[in-house]
Amino acid sequence: MIFHLSHSSGIPVYLQLMEQIRHGIETGALRAGERLPTIRSLAQELVINPNTVVRAYRELQHEGVVELRQGSGAYVGRSVVERGRVMAKAAKLVGLAIERLAALGLTEEEIRRIVENELAVARKSRDTEMA
Repeated sequence: MIFHLSHSSGIPVYLQLMEQIRHGIETGALRAGERLPTIRSLAQELVINPNTVVRAYRELQHEGVVELRQGSGAYVGRSVVERGRVMAKAAKLVGLAIERLAALGLTEEEIRRIVENELAVARKSRDTEMA
């Protein structure tokens, strides 16, 4: 998998790298147990500091997305396979919902506002239940 970073996006490079690795897993481009590029090779390929790659890999390890093996490298975590399946199912559900909303005549912006509002309502409800 080839990663593409934007140094002018305003998003820290390590976060961009983390997101691209997650996306690769979610789309099936990266599979459980697959070895990721070495820190040195990825840093050279992307022309970034190796510490940036280390930070991204360590944070992904903390999330359980990546397994770091001493002397062997970084691998896509085996536990993320199920998460990828869940994400694929969720994407299908969202796609169907978007189709139905568009069929009602809603614009992309209206759909986006509805989704964001519903997420905010759900978050507030969860926060209230936890308090």
